[in-house]
Amino acid sequence: MLINKLKLCEGIMKLVVLGGGGVRSIFLARALVNGSEKIGVSEIVFMDTEEQKLEIFGRLSMATGKKMRPELNFRLTTDIVDAVKGADYVITTMRVGGDNARIQDERVALNLGVLGQETTGPGGFGMALRSVPALLKYCEIIKKYANPNVLIFNFTNPSGIVTQALRDAGYDNVYGICDAPSGFAGHLQHILGVKSHEFEMRTYGLNHLSWFDEIKVRGEEVTEKLATDSKILEETHMGLFSPELIKMNGNVLLNEYLYFFFYREKAVDAIVTTGKTRGETIQAINVELIEALSKIDIENDTAKAFETFYKIYHKRDLSYMSIEANAKHSDWTLPTFEQFVSDKDEGGYAGVALDFIKGLSTGGPHRLVLSVPNNGSINGFDDSDVVEVTCVIDKTGVHPIKIGDVPKLQLNLMKQVKYYERNAVKAIQNRCKQTAIKALMAHPLVSSYSIAKQLLEGYLEVHKEYVGEWK
Repeated sequence: MLINKLKLCEGIMKLVVLGGGGVRSIFLARALVNGSEKIGVSEIVFMDTEEQKLEIFGRLSMATGKKMRPELNFRLTTDIVDAVKGADYVITTMRVGGDNARIQDERVALNLGVLGQETTGPGGFGMALRSVPALLKYCEIIKKYANPNVLIFNFTNPSGIVTQALRDAGYDNVYGICDAPSGFAGHLQHILGVKSHEFEMRTYGLNHLSWFDEIKVRGEEVTEKLATDSKILEETHMGLFSPELIKMNGNVLLNEYLYFFFYREKAVDAIVTTGKTRGETIQAINVELIEALSKIDIENDTAKAFETFYKIYHKRDLSYMSIEANAKHSDWTLPTFEQFVSDKDEGGYAGVALDFIKGLSTGGPHRLVLSVPNNGSINGFDDSDVVEVTCVIDKTGVHPIKIGDVPKLQLNLMKQVKYYERNAVKAIQNRCKQTAIKALMAHPLVSSYSIAKQLLEGYLEVHKEYVGEWK
């Protein structure tokens, strides 16, 4: 793996975000701009095909970025070639089909009594139908126009399937990133009152299907202690899981998305009872945001636009896991625009990408969680299976740490989902109905031939403008 040292030293690297019109773009922009000078980036481009969202959320992000670092060339575009031409780094965070398509993903599944969650659930298959072809097309364009050593960080959901598909297609410069493991680690550090250099945690599994162990605080192993600590259960998402279930998993910590596997009927019942899906909740918030921000001159009154944005956006944070799991959220204080831009935050999924680049450029070593080919990390998986594990990044590249054997309960679930993912990729690439039914039938949240067949028929119908004809 190479990195252009000359461009890095001269500070003329170009970073591109595909999906820069997303609602959360302002947080991505802040993190990227905060870290841009350290990784030699002098140009950031936010690209999106949805002009209205780019004009609102992309413009708010650009205004924020320019306030933070005026000399940075931060710009917007709807032209993919213009965006990626000469790019050194590309982050993909796309939602092909928008909120309406997400709602259809959820509703097609729910109408069959199945959880339609967009990453772990079969709803993720509906999203993959749209995401995989779009990303494959963009990767072809990136290969043609970007820097030959370009690095691609995929955050487009369902991240596990998309990253697997791009790797299977030969794009070995693609790495899956997710902010769930790093966000959880940061939360634990805050609760424990320790600095990041005093804390270490190992991650293994698949994207949104992972576990955390070998947790050390100032060198002391504390995994089981944390897994049974009432404060951790009360103040983190670990409270979603019963102590008995945690014990069954070996007294390790669990990714919050495992809730959908271990409590699937509760999640489905909660959504049905509420009468509104996560996608429908977010769509209503996004509509409110667009309506409010379209009345403000974002470029000349950025502070007002930011305050308006944040007040409405916070409803989205409060809704997270509230329908499916009745999750509670802590109190908050509305920051001013000046406070927001002065925050040196380099976290989220942008932080993963930034740490990756720093590890390569400085020689590291940096430890971070990525979705990468297994390459012998977890026993029982092929080398080409994309898994989510702690990796060591240094000047020679990415090295997934050796996990070895994992508990059979976890291994069984991981292998079921990986079988689903690999077959989903094959089905989408070949537009093959039989392979798709095989994939969905194997999904642990489906486990039915008849439901799998109905799911596929439903998704092919509602997404026909994206998927074309299948055989």
